[in-house]
Amino acid sequence: MKGKGVDYFEALYDVARVINASLDLSKVLEKIVQCVVKAMGVKASSIRLLDSRGRMLVLGAAKGLSKGYVRKGPILVEESGLDRKVLKGRSVWIEDARTAKDFQYGSMAKAEGIKSVLVVPLILEKKAIGVLRVYTDKIRKFRDDELKFLRVVANLSAIALDNARMHETLQIRCDLMVAHKYRIDDN
Repeated sequence: MKGKGVDYFEALYDVARVINASLDLSKVLEKIVQCVVKAMGVKASSIRLLDSRGRMLVLGAAKGLSKGYVRKGPILVEESGLDRKVLKGRSVWIEDARTAKDFQYGSMAKAEGIKSVLVVPLILEKKAIGVLRVYTDKIRKFRDDELKFLRVVANLSAIALDNARMHETLQIRCDLMVAHKYRIDDN
């Protein structure tokens, strides 16, 4: 899988190495968006995760976006036609985010210099748990190999998220068992 001068297998290898190197979710997500920006030659990338109620997409990591854009406001699933489509399992390409009606913050995208956006779902056990986005500073139609690459990275990101959550749960249970054992031993 090789796009215009880009070896996506090499890029996927880099993403897999990042995922396997740490169980610290914030570090892993930051590295993933960095790898995506580098491999795809885009302006920026972000990962947003569904909150516990499934109403809002919360920022997990971003690369190449200003602090002002990242803090622009909540991404409410109900108000974002784009994200509703993606969370149903579809990949969505927006040719020009500045004028697209489905893009929640078009005026902010214009100020940020964002033009085209490609968004894919993070799927875990057939359920969308978030989105992976790439942003360009020029109008850009993405090739099939780029879409495939981004989908694979999104799936790996979902696995990394699940692994980190399971590790955290296991750590908490282990800590509780140790605390319980000490209480029993003290009696």
